[in-house]
Amino acid sequence: MTSTWFITGTSSGFGRILTERLLARGDRVAATLRRPEALDDLRAEHGDRLRAARLDVTDSAQVAQVVTDAFADLGEIDVVVNNAGYGVFASVEEATEEQIRRVIDTNLLGSIHVIRAALPHLRAQGHGRILQVSTAGGQTTYPGFAYYHASKWGIEGFCETAAEEIAPFGIALTIVEPGATPTGFGTALDTAPPMPEYAATPVGEIRQALTDGTFVLPNAPEKIAQAMIDLIDSGAAPLRLPLGSDTYHDVRADLMARLTEHDGQRDAAFSVVSDETESS
Repeated sequence: MTSTWFITGTSSGFGRILTERLLARGDRVAATLRRPEALDDLRAEHGDRLRAARLDVTDSAQVAQVVTDAFADLGEIDVVVNNAGYGVFASVEEATEEQIRRVIDTNLLGSIHVIRAALPHLRAQGHGRILQVSTAGGQTTYPGFAYYHASKWGIEGFCETAAEEIAPFGIALTIVEPGATPTGFGTALDTAPPMPEYAATPVGEIRQALTDGTFVLPNAPEKIAQAMIDLIDSGAAPLRLPLGSDTYHDVRADLMARLTEHDGQRDAAFSVVSDETESS
């Protein structure tokens, strides 16, 4: 049985691989990207099963129109994949105002725009799946990625809330958390002029690793894309899907450390409870 997918950010990386694999197995794909001509080769091969549309996810009005048009042209859409993203590597001091706004506008607000635009259509059809592509950095942090983390922790909080709200309508949402993967995202990272004060800090160390190519990328992009497809095919709908050995280990270690710290503050937490609450 064929499925219909709506995917953002399909010019490269996970979005492009997903589109290729889904079309190859006979599914239909509404692919969105800034330059639709980048998919001309796939359109020539797969014809009407590929619908490519120009989309800048930071433009909420354009998002609403493109999503509405996709549902109108294709009828039901089974899976919406929020994949478009933008990354910036810089210390908290180094990033420019424009970079900060762009990472929030793209990764947080852009993803929210897509989900909000899709929900009325998914509710009307009575079913659907949303895959929100996040990162290990939506649950843990690394020096130099503060603003990227701000956007990803933000969208994960939004999605966790949304998942509860939309479940009664037969719509499931899964946050996909890939680890470091050679998709071209790393080489496309935006940067800011480095401040010498940060050269001998963890930010400087990671910057050097990114520059000289020693930053470890342990995961296979094709396997991550296939894991997303397999999840949909299985019918399972976990809230989060960690993908990558680094995601698993780093997020687990961070969660354990947070829980330990949290438990260590139990007395402080209960010390502020009102006397009326304690006596009731």
